[in-house]
Amino acid sequence: MSSNKTTETQQLQRPEKVILCAANAYDKKYYFNPSFEKMPDSVKDELHIISVLFTEEVGGIFTIAFDEEGEVVMETNAAAEDALYDEVSSGLLIGKIRSTRQELFQSLQLFYRVFILKEDPAELLSEEDE
Repeated sequence: MSSNKTTETQQLQRPEKVILCAANAYDKKYYFNPSFEKMPDSVKDELHIISVLFTEEVGGIFTIAFDEEGEVVMETNAAAEDALYDEVSSGLLIGKIRSTRQELFQSLQLFYRVFILKEDPAELLSEEDE
């Protein structure tokens, strides 16, 4: 009986972080998590543009992910030997992206919480009204 309880507990645990997409300036590659293929193409295209332009401007590796609460997080890091990577500029650019694309990130958060975490949409919308 305890094995069923353990299985139920494991199913209720949320992943710590789920990568939505990433761009790598070193390899000149872009990755989009296939778990999100049902997302509208226009959103996928916008994420692609944001990610690639970020790495073109700042360098390094840029990821957009969801944390365990379903919040959108953006992260950047660079290889230790990358002398051209500017950590201050990357932080400023993330802030700019977050403010100019606020509606996109709110929609992504709602999509993730409803379709991936299977939360009740009515509850989420009532949270926004409060």
